[in-house]
Amino acid sequence: MAQRDVCQAGIDLVKSFEGIPDGDPATVNIDPYLDPIQIWTIGWGHAIRQNGRFLKGAADRAAAFALYPGGITKAQAEALLAADLMDTGRDVLTLVKVDLSDNEFAALVSFAFNLGIGNLKAATLLRELNEGDRAAAADQFSRWVMAGGVKMDGLVKRRKAERDLFVTP
Repeated sequence: MAQRDVCQAGIDLVKSFEGIPDGDPATVNIDPYLDPIQIWTIGWGHAIRQNGRFLKGAADRAAAFALYPGGITKAQAEALLAADLMDTGRDVLTLVKVDLSDNEFAALVSFAFNLGIGNLKAATLLRELNEGDRAAAADQFSRWVMAGGVKMDGLVKRRKAERDLFVTP
C-alpha cells in the first residue's frame, strides 16, 4: 500500500483542534491527559493503548503515566503525531476509491484520526465520496459532532474546518 504525507494545512488543522494539553503542568515535559470521552491521551491526540485497548478513566491513570514516565518532549509529541497521521493516512487510502486532492486527503485523515477509521468506513461521507459525489460527501462532515452522546462545540468547529479544507482546491 502506497504511503502519502498529509499536507501542512492538514497537520495544522489537527494540531489546532487536538491542542497539546499537559496532564501535569508541574513537570517539565508533556504528560498524559484525559480527552473528552475519558481516553488517556498524550501530545496531539495520541490515544494511549495497552495490550490493544485504550486506557480510560481514573482506573487507568497509573498505567498511562507508567507508559510515559517523565512525560514526553515536544519533539517526541511531533514524532508521535507524524506516525499517527501516517498510520491514519494509510488506513484512509485503503477505503477511498477515488483520487483525492491533498486537501481532501488531509481533511479525511483529520476526520479519521479524531473519530477512528471504523467510523469513516461506516460513514455516508465515504460512500458518497466513493460514488464520486464530492459535494454530498462534504455535506456529511457536519453530522459527526457528538462525543459520548453529547454534541460538542469543539467538534462542530472541527468538522466545519475539515469540510472547509476538503472543498478547498
